[in-house]
Order: sequence, then structure tokens, then C-alpha cells
Amino acid sequence: MQQPHSAASGVPATAKQGADTAGPRSWPWVEAGVWTNRMLAALENGVRGGRWYSLMDKVYAPRTLWAAWKRVAANRGAAGVDRISVQRFARQAQRYLAELAQELRDGSYRPEPVRRVHIPKGQGRTRPLGIATVKDRIAQTAVKLVLEPIFEREFLPASYGFRPERSSKDALRVVEGLLKAGYGWVVDLDLENYFDSIPKGPLLARVAERVSDGRLLQLVQCFLDQDILDGLERWTPMAGTAQGSGLSPLLANLYLHPLDQLVSQAGYRIVRYADDAVILCRTQGEAEAALALVKAWTAHNGLRLHPDKTQIVHYGEAEQSVEFLGYRFTAGYRAVRPKSLRALKDKIRQKTGRTRSGRLEDIIAELNPILRGWFGYFKHARHTTFRDLDSFVRRRLRAMLRKREKRPGFGLTHADHRRWPNAFFAQRGLFTLHEAYVVARQSR
Repeated sequence: MQQPHSAASGVPATAKQGADTAGPRSWPWVEAGVWTNRMLAALENGVRGGRWYSLMDKVYAPRTLWAAWKRVAANRGAAGVDRISVQRFARQAQRYLAELAQELRDGSYRPEPVRRVHIPKGQGRTRPLGIATVKDRIAQTAVKLVLEPIFEREFLPASYGFRPERSSKDALRVVEGLLKAGYGWVVDLDLENYFDSIPKGPLLARVAERVSDGRLLQLVQCFLDQDILDGLERWTPMAGTAQGSGLSPLLANLYLHPLDQLVSQAGYRIVRYADDAVILCRTQGEAEAALALVKAWTAHNGLRLHPDKTQIVHYGEAEQSVEFLGYRFTAGYRAVRPKSLRALKDKIRQKTGRTRSGRLEDIIAELNPILRGWFGYFKHARHTTFRDLDSFVRRRLRAMLRKREKRPGFGLTHADHRRWPNAFFAQRGLFTLHEAYVVARQSR
């Protein structure tokens, strides 16, 4: 399937043309080939009965599937149970997309099982991640492209995770601002095993509150009922929406939307990024009342707060801090959460084992994207963090070089530092966190 064009002019589907796309668009992030201005006008003004009909044809439309395929291809990702990679799919994308469109149109489409992998979380723990086939990822993304504007119209500003034109940095700025404004009593919420525990029936009912297309609801149900394949084990999950699914973040936000409404209507300030949330209050009494409200809601909606990680913290009090999205807020500064530091060091250790072979330049080339990405997120942390991490990285590299010379012992000496000074690694292109911090500070 080639990229679809307008029959009249040959303009790509994502371009704006004609009466259907004339005038200002207040939804710049939507896929223009899926949501026209006429549909967006109906979205803003409200549809009859508050529910949308006849959406399935938008899902299997060539423009929608092409837009979904472009997003899946850009994200790359591993192959699913059918072992068809993004690269292999690309070689026959026209045929595969045409087949998918026909299956969605005639109702014969059935998603394959999700291949489960376990991603290290540090300290020996792992996080389960579901890898759907490329074909299924395209179908899920097509459904998301159709449904997302409908629910985005409802979502509150307090929610930041996996939403268009919103980010974790936006959420962090709001939390920091509220802390400085005197909202010093913070309810730190931890929803235990959230993505895997969302009740499927109530979740589908939330979708049905705004969508009245039975075929589309049945397709969403199929995605929720996808089997999981973990090694030789295969089962159908009783609850949840698999992490890694293209549709999962939208559904997860949808299920927690009533919680955002409840807490906000009660007068509390909630900041939520997917299943990571804090409620900021001015007094201890308000924080205790807010926590009681959330406990009642989660119990009624089939969710569970982690008994050890859910807590009330008093910002500014000795030995207490607010942790959110990898950062730790204490009086006067923003630091990196110890768990986030450990995770980075674990990644560095994996790349710099003392017995590792290969050119030093190649190892540095593997480290640099990790270090750059980490700095891009944590560049507002305390400056001493960057010097310490730079020393840690160079220490690991020196120990590796020392081992290659078959020198005994683990301890580095002054001679090692003289032989392989900081400039030695800089000349080979090692990204330096502290130097990046200095440059970023000067640019501000």
C-alpha cells in the first residue's frame, strides 16, 4: 500500500486542503487524514447524546492505517510472535496493510498473542512488557488515532502521562511550583501493578460511555483479551492492558480519569503521570482526607494502593522528601532519586564489565546515548551529581583497561589516572555530564 493521496489533487493525506481543512485547527496534534475539521467541530461542540457512532470505517481507512504504520515504523521495536520485524514489514507494507484493512473491514481480524519479555528494573527485579506483532501494533495505533481526540476532550490538565503536547517535565514544573507555593503536605500514591490489574469490564464500559460503535468496542475487547506468551506458557489475562501496547496508555489514562475528577472536585491539587501521582495539600488534615478519598475510590474500582509505597510526606521536614518521576524534591533543590541513579549505574556496569572485549571507542559509542539521554532528563538536578557520575564512568573504563593489561587487583592507582587521564577519554569522544551541565547553564 503506497501512501494514500487525495484523488482530486494528489496531496498527501496529512496535508490541509479544501473546505474540509480550511480555517484554524485547535487540535494541531491530531492526524489530519483521520480527523477532519468538520469532525473536530463536532468534537468541540458536542455530539448528540455525547456518544460517537460509525467509527470503525475510520479505523480501517487506508489513510488511518498508513498514518499508524508510519508511527509504528518510527518507534521500531522488536518483532512479535510471528517474528516479522519492522524492517521485514516495510519491504511488503503495501500488501500487509491491504490485508489488514480487509480483515478489519470484514470482521475476520484477530490479534496474535503478545510476546512477554522482562525488562530489568534494578535490584534484581523486572518489569513485564508485552510485544505485539507489527501488524497488531498498527491496528492498535489506528484505533488510538480514532479514539484519542474523543477522550482528550474530557481529560483534565492534571494528567500529563502519554498525552499529546504534554510531558513529564511539565508535570515536574507544576509539582515544584506548588511545593514552593506552600503545598507542603504531599500524598505520594503508588498504584500496585496498575496496568496488569485494571478490570476489563469497567474499562470497556468507560470506552462505551463515549463510543457507540459495536464493532469498534469489540475490537478493543479483542485487544484486552489478547493471550500472553511467556516462553512455553500461554494464557488469557483476567485483567489489565499490556504495557507496550499502542492503545494501553490511552486506556490507562481513561480508567484513572474519574479519579482525577474526584480529587480535583474535592479541592485538592493532583498531578498525575500515568499511574504515578501525587496530591499536594496545604495541611496534614487535607492530606489525610485526600488519601482516604483515594483509598475508597481505588477499592471501589478494583485497584490497590501499595501499602508500603503510598504515604504522606511533609516537604521541607528533616529527612523527608517528595519523589516524583525520577526526581527527589527537598527544601531548596531538586536532586536525582537514588533509584534513578542506581538504574543508570546498572546500565553503565552492563556496558563496562572488566572482562569485556572490543575497542574502547566502540564501548564509548554505546555509553554516550545512555549518558546523553539521562542528562537530557535530569539536567536540572544538583550539579555535584554530574561530577560524581563522570568519575564513576571513567573509573569503570580505567578498571577495564587495567584488566586488559593483566594487572592484578581491583584498586586503581595514581599511575592508572596518569596513564588514562580524563583528557584521554575526552579525546575518544566520551560524553561528559558535567561539561554538558556547564554548557546548558550558560545557555540559560
